[in-house]
Amino acid sequence: MDIGEHIGAGGDNVHDEQNGGSPPLTELRRRLAGARARAGLSQKQLAARAKLGRTTVSEALSTKGPVPSAATVAALAHVLKLPVEELLELQRSAAEESGTVTTGGPGRPIGQWEPHDLEVHPAGPGKAASSADTPGVLSLPGYVLRGHDQVLADAVRDAAAGRSRIVVLVGTSSTGKTRACWEAVQPLAGKGWRLWHPFDPTRAEAALEDLRRVGPRTVVWLNEAQHYLGDRAAGERIAAAVHQLLIDEERGPVLVLGTLWPEYVAKYTALPAPGDLDPYSQVRELLAAHTLTVPDTFDAEALATAAAFAENGDQLLADTLSRACTDGRVTQDLAGAPELLNRYRHGSPAAKAVLEAAMDARRLGVGLHLPHAFLTDAAIDYLTDTDYDQLTDDWAERAYAELAELVHGKQAPLRRTIPRPPRRPPTPTTTADNPTPPSTGPMFRLADFLEQHGRTTRRHLCPPASFWHAAYTHLTHPDDLNNLTHAAEIRHRLQWAHHFHHRAADQGATEALVRLAELREEAGDRESAVALFRQAADNGDTEALVRLAELREEAGDRESAENLARQAADHGATWALFRLAELREEAGDRESAENLARQAADHGTVWALLRLAELREKAGDRESAEALFRQAVDHGDTEDLFRLAVMREEAGDRESAENLARQAADHGATWALFRLAVMREEAGDRESAENLARQAADHGAMWALLRLAELREKAGNRESAEALFRQAVDHGDTDALSRPAKLREIVNRLWPYGLDPDGTPTPPWNRR
Repeated sequence: MDIGEHIGAGGDNVHDEQNGGSPPLTELRRRLAGARARAGLSQKQLAARAKLGRTTVSEALSTKGPVPSAATVAALAHVLKLPVEELLELQRSAAEESGTVTTGGPGRPIGQWEPHDLEVHPAGPGKAASSADTPGVLSLPGYVLRGHDQVLADAVRDAAAGRSRIVVLVGTSSTGKTRACWEAVQPLAGKGWRLWHPFDPTRAEAALEDLRRVGPRTVVWLNEAQHYLGDRAAGERIAAAVHQLLIDEERGPVLVLGTLWPEYVAKYTALPAPGDLDPYSQVRELLAAHTLTVPDTFDAEALATAAAFAENGDQLLADTLSRACTDGRVTQDLAGAPELLNRYRHGSPAAKAVLEAAMDARRLGVGLHLPHAFLTDAAIDYLTDTDYDQLTDDWAERAYAELAELVHGKQAPLRRTIPRPPRRPPTPTTTADNPTPPSTGPMFRLADFLEQHGRTTRRHLCPPASFWHAAYTHLTHPDDLNNLTHAAEIRHRLQWAHHFHHRAADQGATEALVRLAELREEAGDRESAVALFRQAADNGDTEALVRLAELREEAGDRESAENLARQAADHGATWALFRLAELREEAGDRESAENLARQAADHGTVWALLRLAELREKAGDRESAEALFRQAVDHGDTEDLFRLAVMREEAGDRESAENLARQAADHGATWALFRLAVMREEAGDRESAENLARQAADHGAMWALLRLAELREKAGNRESAEALFRQAVDHGDTDALSRPAKLREIVNRLWPYGLDPDGTPTPPWNRR
């Protein structure tokens, strides 16, 4: 070994540092020189074994030479048996510090790419062009990280650390695969990485031609990888070239990212039958263990993240979540929205007319499923005279075919659909075995985005005459007809509103029947009103049953009235029995009223007994009121135990009052004991009041002692007040040590019903 080589074995490192060299480069040369010395190789011998020029090796080891290339470092590391990845990372760091990062090969720096140039779908309608020379702005919403993003990020970190990787994202149309790749490579942009998207003259030709030229620190972008791997002529050769790129250390690290639909993955990875040709053997090997599934929908966590973006001002996500939050197909909605809008804006006049009829139908309350015949007839007046005159005999067929063509996310502006059969509980006159027959003829559903667009842009427009006529002719669902009745009324289409009202009634719409019955009743035609109420009741309207019960009661037919009210109660309208009880009470038939109120309580409406008790109490019949309160207590209303306690206290029966208050406290209403204590305090019976407050404290209401203490203090009895404060402390309430300063705050915190003006806790019934 000559003197120069000996110095290169260690002395160069000192020179590097003395001359302000890069620490990564100093460490790289130190490790190379040390390994050469241990191996006992001269630079000439090392160059021969590494198949490198002697000058190349000399410059790699010399402090005066440039940063060696990644290929040189890899070759030297192999010969010297050093960890290749560690040395390549030192080489990359040194190159970055020196500003001489060169990757070479096809592509350009990641930072010079726009996401839409790499086939990331724009989301939402975007911003319109401000002039003919200024293009519109394509928008992207905030990015929501999901489970597959973590796996993708790990692959990117491996690549940044010097290990070549390949990941192929697999998912259906517009599930966010390409956007995930774009977001994942952003950390590499600051590390000098390039991105190459083989595209011209064809994807397969470009890939096959230039894959051999790809250099280190390059992202190979194989979006829609079926265009590369599935090419009949070049697919296998491309797969082989990618595989070679991934294992070639001199050209690494590289990151290969691709996207595929599931059907392509199934096709490429399927094993051929014995004896058959194997057209995808190289592709299958390349994809093995390198695919990553992207789910079709957002899970609950992703939806919550998207909602947070929306709350912070992301309007694209906010609009999308208003449409897609139930099914989680957020990315599909985002990707399809711009193209759906283009289909509407640039569609044929006939297709646009059908879409506008559908938009108006949905915003005016017609259901999701729109009949073909309705849309076709409704569309006529949406056309100008010129467009109408140019219609051909098959215009409708062509329009529906145009609107059925899919856009991103497998969406169509107007798609044919099959409504699910209804699964509702039977009404009083129908059974589950005899459901209402479904509508006949083809049905269509408007894309959610276009529906929302129509609600916004057409909200001030009134549909033309053909719309109302088609709706009256073809729509039969009661809810649709009721909604159109209201829509026609507020738009001053009163004749149409009248016709829709009657048509809805003819179809059994209970709301329409009840309204017609009310109109007949107001006009004095009670017989017709009863018939219409009966028809509505037969179709399951409980309000109609109640109205019938009232009419029967007014006519003196009490038995029928009671039967009708009971039917309404059986169908959930338990207030019907109490309404009848009120009528009986007003008529002076207290026994019958009480019986009906008790029936209402049996149906779960305990307040019927309470209301009746209050009516009796107001009338001065305290005995009867008390009996009704007891019945309410028997039905489980513990609040009214104290109501009884108050009545007993006022009647002078203190023992009974105290027992009732204690029962209420045993059921959790500790305030009952304190309210009784206040009554005793106000009556001057301080000993009894204090005893009751102490009982309330024993039930956990320490504030009762505090409140009683404050009353004593306000009355000037400070000695007694202090004694009560001490008792509160003895019960474990250290806040009592602060005395009255915090009293109101304490009571407010512990007592959920607030305070009366005099400062005492408000009883629950005063909240009604």
